Amino acid sequence: MPYSSTVSSRGLQPTKVVSTQSDGKTFEQLRQECLQRKVLFEDPDFPACDSSLFYSQSVPINFQWKRPLEICQDPKFILGGADRTDICQGELGDCWLLAAIASLTLHKQTLARVVPHDQSFEDRYAGIFHFQFWQHNQWLDVVIDDKLPTVRNRLVFVHSADNNEFWSALLEKAYAKLHGSYEALKGGSTLEAMEDFTGGVGETYETKAAPDNLFQILQKAQERGSMLGCSIDITSSAESEARTSTGLVKGHAYSITGLEEVNYRGGKIQLIRVRNPWGQVEWNGPWSDNSREWNMIDRAEKNRIMQNSLDDGEFWMEFGDFKANYDRIEICNLTPDALTDDTTRKWEVTMFEGNWIRGSTAGGCRNYIDTFWTNPQFKLTLVDADDDADDQCSVIVALMQKNRRKLRKEGLDLETIGFAIYEAPNEEDHQGKDFFRYNASKARSKTYINLREISQRFLLPQGNYLLVPTTFQPHHEADFMLRIFSEKKADTQELGNTIEADLPDPPMPNPPEEETDEEKGLRRLFKQISGSDQAISARELQFVLNEVLARRKEVKFDGVSLNTCHSIINLMDVDSSGMLDFQEFKIFWDKLKKWIMLFLSFDTDRSGRMSSYELRIALKAAGIQLNTKLLQLLGLRFADSNYDIDFDDYLTCIVRLENMIRVFQALDKKKKGVVTMNIEQFLFLSMNV
Repeated sequence: MPYSSTVSSRGLQPTKVVSTQSDGKTFEQLRQECLQRKVLFEDPDFPACDSSLFYSQSVPINFQWKRPLEICQDPKFILGGADRTDICQGELGDCWLLAAIASLTLHKQTLARVVPHDQSFEDRYAGIFHFQFWQHNQWLDVVIDDKLPTVRNRLVFVHSADNNEFWSALLEKAYAKLHGSYEALKGGSTLEAMEDFTGGVGETYETKAAPDNLFQILQKAQERGSMLGCSIDITSSAESEARTSTGLVKGHAYSITGLEEVNYRGGKIQLIRVRNPWGQVEWNGPWSDNSREWNMIDRAEKNRIMQNSLDDGEFWMEFGDFKANYDRIEICNLTPDALTDDTTRKWEVTMFEGNWIRGSTAGGCRNYIDTFWTNPQFKLTLVDADDDADDQCSVIVALMQKNRRKLRKEGLDLETIGFAIYEAPNEEDHQGKDFFRYNASKARSKTYINLREISQRFLLPQGNYLLVPTTFQPHHEADFMLRIFSEKKADTQELGNTIEADLPDPPMPNPPEEETDEEKGLRRLFKQISGSDQAISARELQFVLNEVLARRKEVKFDGVSLNTCHSIINLMDVDSSGMLDFQEFKIFWDKLKKWIMLFLSFDTDRSGRMSSYELRIALKAAGIQLNTKLLQLLGLRFADSNYDIDFDDYLTCIVRLENMIRVFQALDKKKKGVVTMNIEQFLFLSMNV
């Protein structure tokens, strides 16, 4: 069981942090053990060996794992404060991670959580360090030893400009451990790492195709403590960090630190403040530090705006000039637990976790209408409009596929994912195929793409909505997390969680003198099969079912198993004789006819098999409504490799379900949906079904 504790970085909300060590021990416990034993920590979960470096190839050169004390004389964890000059790229294609670390250094409170400052090479040094990352709605404490890969006594991967500073190299190692190896960090997006450092959700805007209210979006993001960045695209590697004539740098990560509207020449003008993390090299156009535009606004307003703009590398621009010069804006919207208590406004956040399982809930996108409806569905109710918008509600939907970077070594890469939003009908239940056939989506993700997370902002009228996350193609399995950020509190719920059964007792058969011709024929069959004891055993029932069903060319089956026949007798055997008398056999036969008709009605292509995706509505038509998790389980249990169910598997499924439900209902004396039993009762019932 993983260890869990509550910590609070300075100014941040208290947050539960889970230890990732396989033995469940915390950083403090492990460090104290090493100090008592007077040994340096060696991490058994991420050993100093080749498999921690690469998973798809042999190690190309001879690495030596060395501790900082073996690399230099006076190693420091952090030297003179953590800043972007501490982050120099090595021989690994993880510049996306480095850019995020550089941005993190501009947010000291957040940095203090990711890089806890309670560790050093002097005080209580034991060769052990720890870092904290957000993964799938929880904070993880990742412990490492300080053995780092070197060649000729120099660090191979991330390192500091100061040869005796090691926090950035150790941070990279902890992040590599989180994902299984250093190689797993090749290729990614800056926002991916920013989310792992904050628990936030990322948005990207192209300034040349931005919405009209982009300035207001940025203002609100700043009020909520979001991390804001911007950059200028490059067309070739030669342009990387090339300076323009206006003092801007291409291919370089900037931070957005302020937004203002000021009175200028009788009107309002929008200004944006940008910071170059170099601490120098600034915009030299209109509204730059000493430009004449500042002389044309009210002196008090100028003093108010300029009072926080004293740092070198920070400058103001008119918003139109900003959009003309910069190409991309990245926003990392933070959740309330990552914000200080004095943040003026916070997002309301709802989170769900789910799965796309082949044969049941991996329905694919809207192009695959026959299975699209089987995807997980979520209802979103927007009640309160934004403060500055009549009947309109700001919502960010973020869909993340889980653990795909870690699963690379198993050959599983990112799935192509997306989502659609529909106006929801009044019913609370999971919607079927016809709803999506006849209703167009109200909004959807811009594209289906193979990213870890896709997110998009919407402005929607108040009302009820149905949100459907999907992979692009059906039958593709993955775990996902869905987060909904709303300006005002929104009601959300996962649909398809109901378990109900409407199984009325069947009508009693007619007395012999009133039997129909069909009942008389059934009696003759019963006498022929049952023999002198006038009761049908499991083997006799197996024989008659296989004989009868083999004549029905419209169904495909491999033969009814003896176990299924035992289940049928358990279901129908009212007098507990272990066999079926004629009355019980007659009631079962009526049920069987109904089940066959249901099966054929869902065999839409007349193949003799039913699609496993149709199991939900087939069971519901039989009076059994199951939740999504149970349907996923049944799909995996009874569907074949083509996601079809033969009649014999369908019969086994429906008989066992009705059996279990009736047993449960008999035990549920108070009709509260809860029963209590000991292990003997549980084993007796489960083995007897």
